[in-house]
Amino acid sequence: MLKVRALTFIGAFVLLVGIPTVWSADSAINGAGATFPAPLYMQWAYKYNQINPGIRINYQSIGSGGGIQQIKSKTVDFGASDAPLKKAELDSFGLIQFPMVMGGVVPVINLSGFQAGQLNLDGPILAAIFLGKIAKWNDPAITALNPEMKLPDKAIGVVHRSDGSGTTWIFTTYLAGVSPEWKEKVGADKAVSWPTGTGGKGNEGVSVTVQQISGSIGYVEYAYALQNKMTYTQLKSHDGDFISPSQESFMAAAANADWKNAPGFYMVLVNQPGQESWPITGATFILMYKNQSKADLSKTMLTFFDWCFQHGDDQAQKLDYVPMPDNVVKMVEDEWKAVVRSNNQPLWP
Repeated sequence: MLKVRALTFIGAFVLLVGIPTVWSADSAINGAGATFPAPLYMQWAYKYNQINPGIRINYQSIGSGGGIQQIKSKTVDFGASDAPLKKAELDSFGLIQFPMVMGGVVPVINLSGFQAGQLNLDGPILAAIFLGKIAKWNDPAITALNPEMKLPDKAIGVVHRSDGSGTTWIFTTYLAGVSPEWKEKVGADKAVSWPTGTGGKGNEGVSVTVQQISGSIGYVEYAYALQNKMTYTQLKSHDGDFISPSQESFMAAAANADWKNAPGFYMVLVNQPGQESWPITGATFILMYKNQSKADLSKTMLTFFDWCFQHGDDQAQKLDYVPMPDNVVKMVEDEWKAVVRSNNQPLWP
């Protein structure tokens, strides 16, 4: 399994994995956006280059907000976002979006003496912590969920994203759904006005900041928690059971997704029913233009995404992401065939 270290995703894949930089500019595909899938995109780009050494995939892990901004300004060939755009916005810019993979956002803590999955939290308490209303680890509300644990009389240090982030969109969408106060005072978006806490840029920055602040809590994509050996909490599921994040719990949450009836593949997967459904599950999306000016490069880009769908499941599962089901992949590629054009000619297949 690829070792992922905090703060190593900033910059292009080619620089991170040591691939020789000998290609022409026309063979380079440039993307930017979400940090949520960056460990997997890094692995896919590396594997694909081993098979196709003449093709370079450059991806900047800058957050979903940056990815959306860059694709809209046409400074990249594709954008990546964990916060899907609604169809009206896609249409206004001539974009399509499609899901590449699914995963989970997990609360992570830096609390001495606690192991991963040992501390129980639920949605309302998590919201109260990030609102600044619960400020100590031995608060009665947390103690009530953990009667057998000795919780310290220690201040909670909240850590959140400082950049526009699809991970934040998933996390705050969950909080807004379980806490009326959060919904009213903060809401759900890629960037919000945080009531309290310290900001970190990207999943990488949040991971590092939580590791540096004793007594802190933050939220990161599951692969970052695992690769950085962070302590994650359990959460109460929609149906009331305390569960740990896992590929199985992400799959359970994703099982109810009705992609066929999701205009523009807009899908929200948080707080899905089921005893084993991880409540903060989400998909991550690719954004690209329907009308492509560089036919050969665009065909290469779609061929890469197709390879990820057809041959990248093992890498996805090793990094604890959930691959897209075959029927969804078919829907995505049917969409490519129907709408992606260059000089009015279809580019796929």
